[in-house]
Amino acid sequence: MTRPVLGRACGQIASAVPAPRRRKLNSLNLIETALDLATLTPRRAGQAEANFRRALSTAYYAMFHCLANDAANLFIGKKRSPAWHRVQRAPEHGKIRAACEKKKSMAGFGFPQEIHYFAEIFVELQKMRQRADYALDDNPEAYYKTRVLWFITSAASAIEQFEHADVQHRRDFVAYVLFKPRP
Repeated sequence: MTRPVLGRACGQIASAVPAPRRRKLNSLNLIETALDLATLTPRRAGQAEANFRRALSTAYYAMFHCLANDAANLFIGKKRSPAWHRVQRAPEHGKIRAACEKKKSMAGFGFPQEIHYFAEIFVELQKMRQRADYALDDNPEAYYKTRVLWFITSAASAIEQFEHADVQHRRDFVAYVLFKPRP
């Protein structure tokens, strides 16, 4: 199977190349893509800022997918089924952020430092993603390469620490961010 590739001139289809073999999208793939975007040499004016904005957004989604996939894996199992997909699609960006911002509430669960770090970086990166995606008249200093790379490496570190945290702490955290507390 082939897929079209856009040519440089006027966006016309220039040639066809074999489609890549389908692999599972995971957080590491997204982090690598964010790094690629952040380190590309811009060819045109404005391209660097656009790449930095996309890199921030991609790094955030790496964290979001890490959490969503972990929720499905921990609650349903690693076999992808309709139930797995339902749980994987259940997390809501705003609700996760709100839960992560409640430091006192999180402290009551006894989460280890790895989980707290993940929550902290998740909140900060989500704020940056929203700025990058929606505040197009934003201060360009927010998208300096060193700052963007810091966010990407912080996301990678947070994901790595989260994935190495005790499975029960991860399960508790996923339940904490997904489910509304009842008195």
